[in-house]
Amino acid sequence: MSFPPRHLTRRRFLTWMGGAALLPLQPARSARSVQGDMLARAVPSSGEAIPVIGMGTWLTFDVGDNTARRDDRTEVLRTFFELGGRLVDSSSMYGSAEAVLGYALRRLDAPPLFSATKVWTWGQRAGESEMERSRQLWGVERFDLMQVHNLLDWENHLPTLLDYKAEGRIRYVGVTTSHGRRHDALEAIMGEQPLDFVQFTYNMMDREAEQRLLPLARERGIAVIINRPFQRGGLFRRVQGQPLPGWAAEIGCEHWAQVFLKFIVSHPAVTCAIPATRQIEHMQQNMAAGRGELPDEALRRRMVADFEAL
Repeated sequence: MSFPPRHLTRRRFLTWMGGAALLPLQPARSARSVQGDMLARAVPSSGEAIPVIGMGTWLTFDVGDNTARRDDRTEVLRTFFELGGRLVDSSSMYGSAEAVLGYALRRLDAPPLFSATKVWTWGQRAGESEMERSRQLWGVERFDLMQVHNLLDWENHLPTLLDYKAEGRIRYVGVTTSHGRRHDALEAIMGEQPLDFVQFTYNMMDREAEQRLLPLARERGIAVIINRPFQRGGLFRRVQGQPLPGWAAEIGCEHWAQVFLKFIVSHPAVTCAIPATRQIEHMQQNMAAGRGELPDEALRRRMVADFEAL
């Protein structure tokens, strides 16, 4: 049993109580100094702690064979790990992203990777071939998490993934959707299948998941990865030219990206958000959202009201 640390502020205490799986992680070992601990949440099926800020690779790592761009992405990934990140999410659907990830990982010194990718094809045999190709592209011995991408042919792929997990070929099993689509189908799968993870869209503009998916994940003990946390830039366009509200400083936010991410990961059912970026500066801003204060429920409501008023 864990107990709250001493000298808590009221908001930190409420955060601890509202998300009892929220844990401090020591930052990854690196040459750079890292101030503060990265917050983490436990995967319900295992208790393993995952940093609340992960990294997506859709579009950003799809740079083909361009060596200069591959080297740039290697430095983005290096920064992610140095600032306490672990979970990197990709897919066979993301063009060259998996190959670029493999290129970058080979150039980093024992990164603390939690590897998550997806199968995106029709048929069991095609799925098995695709997952093996992904493993070779990443250069990993096995994936930590394999997900069925956008529920495509999940009836064929999910039994295979469960067999792989039982055989030790992957560690966790999940399914995904995005763009706020197919919530009814995802809800049914979550209620019936032995999933470790689900992944779907949730942000300050897309909050439908609060109604059914997030409560169900908490009830069923399923870890939640949040994609499209910035609504493909839509949230930034909404606040363009607007100063940060006064309450942003209360939770340690210096940039809008941190506001958006802290809103997401402060929900007690959320395990990890996976923003994607091409720029080291933006990666630094994203990772800062995983440290310090998180908003309590009252502040979350105010954040939504202020955002909608813009």
